[in-house]
Amino acid sequence: MGDQRPLPIGEAWRAMAACFVTTFALFSRHRVRMPRQLVGTQLRFADGTNARVYRETRLGSGLAKDPCTLVVAFRLRLVRGPAHALFRHESLLNTPLFVGFPGFTSKLWLAHDERNRYRGVYEWDGQRRAELYARSLWRVLALVSVPGSIRYMVVPGLHRDDMIANPPPAQESEPDDTIWWRTAVAT
Repeated sequence: MGDQRPLPIGEAWRAMAACFVTTFALFSRHRVRMPRQLVGTQLRFADGTNARVYRETRLGSGLAKDPCTLVVAFRLRLVRGPAHALFRHESLLNTPLFVGFPGFTSKLWLAHDERNRYRGVYEWDGQRRAELYARSLWRVLALVSVPGSIRYMVVPGLHRDDMIANPPPAQESEPDDTIWWRTAVAT
């Protein structure tokens, strides 16, 4: 996974502000889509956890020319029981925090798993762009997440749906805390 760190605060907030402005232009041109085909799909991960897709967001076809899959995970502070349903509804308001980032093509929003982790599984156009987004997003997530729970994985050269259907093989010796991002089976 390498050294995962957030961007410096000023750089991250400038990137988020630019994304926010771009997002409204995308909405005004009706470029943002919310297809329902994958909603309800249960994703199984190599660490034995499961999470259900509760929303999908796409720009255009949702397919990247220079594809990479980005998986982001975090645990929210103070969200327990019925508050999870409230968060899933409220999270729609977070769309301006990613849609306008350069290279964004699609996102699957996953409900919390058995370890109370939320995940986003994205397709991004360009590995560096995905990394910039993940490191910027870190600053926003840090405001509401359990300290130490934020992580991400960028898988270059792989469309999101291909990673879900045919995940890269895990090494038998890999511990659970390094395979949290690998999908195992979609049901």
